[in-house]
Amino acid sequence: MAEIKIKKGLNLNLEGAIADTTVADTECKSFAVIPDDFTGIVPRLDVKEGDSVAAGDVLYHDKTHPEVKVTSPVAGRVAAIVRGERRKIEAIVVEADGSGRSRRLDVAQAGTRELLLESGLWCAMRQRPYDIVPNPSVKPRDIFITAFDSAPLAPDFALLLKGREKYLQKGIEVLASLTDGEVYLGCSPDWVPEVKGCVVNTFVGPHPAGNAGVQIANVKPVNKGETVWTLDAVTAARIGELFTTGEVPFGTIVAVVGESVKRPHYARCTMGCSMASLIGNDVDEPGNCRIVSGNLLTGSHVQADGYLRFPYRQVSVITEVANPADFLGWASLSPRRFSIYHSFTRWLLGGGKPARFDAKLNGGERAIIMSGEYDRMLPMDILGEYLIKSIIAFDIDKMEQLGIYEVAPEDFALCEFADTSKLPLQKIVREGLDKLYKEMN
Repeated sequence: MAEIKIKKGLNLNLEGAIADTTVADTECKSFAVIPDDFTGIVPRLDVKEGDSVAAGDVLYHDKTHPEVKVTSPVAGRVAAIVRGERRKIEAIVVEADGSGRSRRLDVAQAGTRELLLESGLWCAMRQRPYDIVPNPSVKPRDIFITAFDSAPLAPDFALLLKGREKYLQKGIEVLASLTDGEVYLGCSPDWVPEVKGCVVNTFVGPHPAGNAGVQIANVKPVNKGETVWTLDAVTAARIGELFTTGEVPFGTIVAVVGESVKRPHYARCTMGCSMASLIGNDVDEPGNCRIVSGNLLTGSHVQADGYLRFPYRQVSVITEVANPADFLGWASLSPRRFSIYHSFTRWLLGGGKPARFDAKLNGGERAIIMSGEYDRMLPMDILGEYLIKSIIAFDIDKMEQLGIYEVAPEDFALCEFADTSKLPLQKIVREGLDKLYKEMN
């Protein structure tokens, strides 16, 4: 086991952390699968409104690779297929019937790859380059599993995987059979599971030390022509349980956190459940809050009547606008204002007190003026500022030279937070990867 120290980055100490680790059960009748959560798949429906499905039944498959399938998390009736512009499928809503019916797969007869594809768990993994659902016809060089999350208010993986260590071990064994290389497990020194058959590395340092891209860059970077897969340890345990029991485990534990949550807590639920079942009336000022499915840096903004999004382990709630008429605005000297620099007086009080944030942008987009901002937040051997510029210009040669194949949008989330220019860096990277994928394929 090797220890890797990460020096660049920033830990955000925010209000709304969980004090009591008791896990509360939730009840929910409405669930949804959001195709946008599974980048790289062009959905073709296998069901229509009114159809009855069991947990694990196929809802849709990929147009290019029909063997790649997305399955229903619960048994019930397909209540709605929500479409947007140009009839794009935005959500498939399933109303649970409470029967508990579950599709059982034949572990003994099916091959490893075929079973993962049929179960829908294949779509819970990601491929680098392009940060998409893996191409089933390509064998990965290596597989990287992340066993901790360093994002703000992130859940504790030790709690998420408590009692499931045997399934994590089985999942590692299954994944090892899919590559001729190594399976790497990235852990925090605070929790290192006792597993065999993989290379364990511990990462010490600030966020984004828990990101798969940062771990790959500091262990064995991705070069042009190479493919690696990434997933979290919770997904690896689900894979292990599938190959042990023959059923896909759709249950999950979610951290409901944020300064606007009256009682931050862990909730036991099913993937894709409604936000109402997780939050209910446990939010201050419901009409003035921002609900994010995921962490505040990379999560998806959802409405109060929305649904839990992939990767199904965190919901963050903050105030939409805390002080609409803040005295002096950005020039305020208030110690409550946060800055990564010494722009406000907060730094005089030390970094121990949790900060409060709202969803205001506090400025508008402008040209990239300050050099070196991205480099302070990006512990990877790439020039983030120049890479962003090459993506905007869509200079393929420059993008390749500057490491486009190594990155995913989440790797630039902290850069986006610190960016004086207020550029949507994650969106820029996502669009650049999508355009590059179309160009190269």
